[in-house]
Amino acid sequence: MSHRLTAPAPGWTTSTDVVVVGSGVAGLTVALNVRKAGLRAMVVTKAVLDEGSTRWAQGGIAAALGEGDTPEQHLQDTLVAGAGLCDEEAVRVLVTDGPDAVRRLIEVGAEFDLDEDGEIVLTREGGHHRRRIAHAGGDATGAEIERALVAAVEADPGLELIEHALVLDLLTDAEGHAAGVTLHVMGEGQRDGVGAILARAVVLASGGMGQVFSATTNPAVSTGDGVALALRAGAEVTDLEFVQFHPTVLFLGPDALGQQPLVSEAVRGEGAHLVDADGVRFMVGQHELAELAPRDIVAKAIIRRMQEQGAQHMYLDGRHFGAEMWEHRFPTILAACRAHGIDPVTEPIPVYPAAHHASGGVRTDHLHGRTTVPGLYACGEVACTGVHGANRLASNSLLEGLVFAERIAADLAALAAAGRLPARTVNTDAATAATPVPLLAAGTRGAIQQLMSAGAGVIRSAASLAATGKGLAGLTDAAAPASPSVETWEATNLHQVATALTAAAALREETRGCHWREDFPDRDDAHWRRHIVHPLPA
Repeated sequence: MSHRLTAPAPGWTTSTDVVVVGSGVAGLTVALNVRKAGLRAMVVTKAVLDEGSTRWAQGGIAAALGEGDTPEQHLQDTLVAGAGLCDEEAVRVLVTDGPDAVRRLIEVGAEFDLDEDGEIVLTREGGHHRRRIAHAGGDATGAEIERALVAAVEADPGLELIEHALVLDLLTDAEGHAAGVTLHVMGEGQRDGVGAILARAVVLASGGMGQVFSATTNPAVSTGDGVALALRAGAEVTDLEFVQFHPTVLFLGPDALGQQPLVSEAVRGEGAHLVDADGVRFMVGQHELAELAPRDIVAKAIIRRMQEQGAQHMYLDGRHFGAEMWEHRFPTILAACRAHGIDPVTEPIPVYPAAHHASGGVRTDHLHGRTTVPGLYACGEVACTGVHGANRLASNSLLEGLVFAERIAADLAALAAAGRLPARTVNTDAATAATPVPLLAAGTRGAIQQLMSAGAGVIRSAASLAATGKGLAGLTDAAAPASPSVETWEATNLHQVATALTAAAALREETRGCHWREDFPDRDDAHWRRHIVHPLPA
């Protein structure tokens, strides 16, 4: 039986052909491309149009654009980083479509950094054996991509936008086909409060779930709403245990909570060194790529060194860059560090791992972004396309959102052209019959984050995960149902995602990629070279 968030009945209804949930690189690319195919589209975003994870991406977008580089080499680097769980067909789609997808992004208006000959400047990041990371504004790639896409969206008067809207649940027709969404719009006007958008297809591009942990690089809006919606709708969700912790996040103190400044992997790609308090480069000898090893390896090495020395953080030393390089190549990071009283030009940057990117999410096919619910698509961080496996290769995320968004739009256009994208009638009986999920109080958000960071963070064990699961269950057992509000819906979504993630991490009795079990320190291909899919068997 499907479930739904406790919420008032929709007080207003509108319709479109395709409703896109999310306004990052994935969501806006879908919307722009379905509009080119002559379909009506509506973008629903939780805050304002450009306030998602895309704008915070610093390092860049990976594609085989450089001389001597090939999609095959990009594929091999991606497979190695994914620790045996990438879907090779999906990765091949990514790396083959990638270069032309980046060129089309440039045609939309994105301006990448160029050399004196007018060629795109490429850098390296962890896990890449070649320079293949295109960047913009030095370290503001996501912001530039978002700027270009937002400008293109705003130039299309036929593309409808609903900002400050939290999507609640999926609507389906009598055949179980996606037929729209319910949502709550914060504001005053004809579309405020709970409403419904009826559509021929629904695309989830709602971003990640980094706010499930206390310390994260994700913005406050990243509360796992899309994954929670999919779970309630009965869609398959997979690989939730593989949450990538970025190794180098600016350390703001042991009590810092919420979104924290990222120190891009590109800083290490340009030659900065990871050192301990004594200045020792502890990554040398641990991996052939040293500081540019895949992120899971670097994060684990930092945690080990912290434990060995009783330290709260390590350091990233880029003093040898000099002021000019910091100011021109990494202006965003330089400003963030200086805002917190640290000057990378003259001192090492204190860093430690924090939650960064969800490799898992709503399960999709390899070619079209289709989920297991007919008419429901997913792309970007909310999706599990099979590209990332157990650990995402640096700067593959923007490319993944771009490539699979284009493929979703192409699939919808082809269905429409063939007369196979009919208008849908919402199955109101099914919507009413869905079991309402009691809402948690807004204050439980912090409790969820503390439980997850303590027991399901970088280092996990059977005991820590059992304690986390028990603590999460206790939050629902002890609480009286809360009243519907954005804060209680978000807390409930976080709880649902956290519970699923913890269950998957407890099942996977091995260490693989960014999932590190203290009690099972080795990779176990014989038993665990497979995916954990939700809903879990009863």
